[in-house]
Amino acid sequence: MLGALGLSPDDEAVYGLLVRRGQGGTAELADALRLPVEAVEAALSHLAASGLVKCGPDDAFSVAPPAVALGALISEQRGALRSAELALVTLAEEYRGAIAGRTIDELIEVVTGVEAVRHRFAQVQHAARTEVRSFVTTPFIAVPPGTNAVESVAVNQGVRFRVVIDRPTLAEPGVVAETLESLRDGVQVRVVDSLPIKLILADTELALVPLTDTPGGEPGAVLLHRTGLLAAMDALFEIVWRDAHPLDLTAAGGVTERPGGGGTEPTELDRRILALLLAGLTDHVVAAQLDLSLRTLQRRLRHLMDLAGVETRMQLGWHAARHGWT
Repeated sequence: MLGALGLSPDDEAVYGLLVRRGQGGTAELADALRLPVEAVEAALSHLAASGLVKCGPDDAFSVAPPAVALGALISEQRGALRSAELALVTLAEEYRGAIAGRTIDELIEVVTGVEAVRHRFAQVQHAARTEVRSFVTTPFIAVPPGTNAVESVAVNQGVRFRVVIDRPTLAEPGVVAETLESLRDGVQVRVVDSLPIKLILADTELALVPLTDTPGGEPGAVLLHRTGLLAAMDALFEIVWRDAHPLDLTAAGGVTERPGGGGTEPTELDRRILALLLAGLTDHVVAAQLDLSLRTLQRRLRHLMDLAGVETRMQLGWHAARHGWT
């Protein structure tokens, strides 16, 4: 919890115990925490240097008021982060000036190996100031579903995410669950029948394009800086985005499932079913992704058609769009 302030797990354990007890000696603390005396001594030395604890005349340690001591550390950390941000701006401008005169070989970097591709994938997202755009399609090699931890962090920092995913990928295990989580975080997602390539763009500064994987060969990717190729990737994304089908699985608005499928409004489950079907997934895939039997899915659809007063799925889709069911 306090690792961001430079405290080790031992430091935090000793500090927490002192906060709860008020004071304690080295041997007493070591016994209570079942830590070596040397480890507790080292922790106390670090905590004292940080102004979090002080040693009394009887060699008993006590804590300074946490609101004051920790508040001071947090203020120092904020100041350091602001300095780092200013340095980042300066370095970024210097970098842009430097790449202006680079050769094509320097502006196009080939990355090979799963770990290297995964690292560059994370770096591209971290580099974005305003927006990340991506194409998601199979196969998953470097970044399988559920492993992109950077996305939620960047979203919380105010970076906009726009994602286009193709329909076959939505049928892959874990993809719908990850998409739901992304939508809840505020990521905009659209669906198309198929995508020509994988792609991730950071603003208009960087793009990572995975290379076709050859049997027996290492996976690779191309990192593009500001070049004509990057401009082409930018234009390609916007063309595909414009014609893609918006996917919104968060439209339930807090409506909960009613036992027996009654009620006069679609449930959250109903809205998810409609959203996936309108995205082009088959009944079997939708049932599998939502952990339903095919019979249950079809019964829910029949109920929705009765609710809408329509006879066909096409009419149901029109009614759902018109009345805000998806």
